[in-house]
Order: sequence, then structure tokens, then C-alpha cells
Amino acid sequence: MTAGARPTTDPVEFGVLIPVTVYFDDFDPMGLLHNSRYPVLVERAWVTYWERHGFGGRKFVAAEGDEFNVVKDLHIVFDQALNQVGEYAVHLWLEPLGRTSATAGFRVCSADGSVTYAHGTRTVIRLDPTTLRPVAWSDHVRALSASMLRPESDR
Repeated sequence: MTAGARPTTDPVEFGVLIPVTVYFDDFDPMGLLHNSRYPVLVERAWVTYWERHGFGGRKFVAAEGDEFNVVKDLHIVFDQALNQVGEYAVHLWLEPLGRTSATAGFRVCSADGSVTYAHGTRTVIRLDPTTLRPVAWSDHVRALSASMLRPESDR
């Protein structure tokens, strides 16, 4: 997998690299980033990405439309220990969208993307907020997702 710099400078070959910060209280008693914090970093990176594209926001309101989705599956592999506070990044990308589902790949990595600490996938399902049944993604999300696709040659 090709790594790159922060999205504000040189983007990665596919997807985006979103800066995240690891703090002292993210560590376990052994001085390692606690395993539960990796998915939190990924979630925060996705929130940052979607906010940049007009979704969500820092206000507490009920999710609706494409924002009303739930995690169906989360798979993570821990590649090497992360044991320092500081600036890191999460490399995010999408696999082709299903009708109602979206699977995203991720890497928790060094700020420049050169070192991978954990990698995995996360699948979400878009739901109708009233019926809680799966519904199709909007054309707007499909268009945005096209720019985040991992190339077939890297699958």
C-alpha cells in the first residue's frame, strides 16, 4: 500500500490521510495505545472527512438521510505497538458502495503515512430513521465516494 503525506499537502495515492492526535489518557497501563482507542481514532477521522464535505457538524442533532447509518462490521489487525503521544494520521478509503452498505478500509499510521500501527475495514449500513430498515445511499454520497475508492489494482 502506498503511503503519503497529510491531505493539506501531498495526498496519498488513493483515499485521504486525516491527521489525528493521540493523548496520554489514550494509553493502557503498559504504556501502549489501548486497543479500544484505534476504532475511536478511525471514527474521528471519518467525522472530520464528512464534515469537510458538508455532513454532520459539531452540533448535537438527530442524524438523518445519509448520516443515519450504523456499523455492521469492524475488523482490525494490530500491526505494531503505538507507544508515544503526538500527531498521527488515519488513512481512509472506500471499497465500491453497495446499495445500502459501505465498506471502508483504514490504516492508523504515522503522520506521514509511512508507518502502519493498525489496519482494517469498517462496514456501515444506511438506515431509514423511522423503520430502521436499510435504504439506498443518495446520489450525492455516491459521487463523493467515487473520489475515495481504492483502485482495483490495489485490491
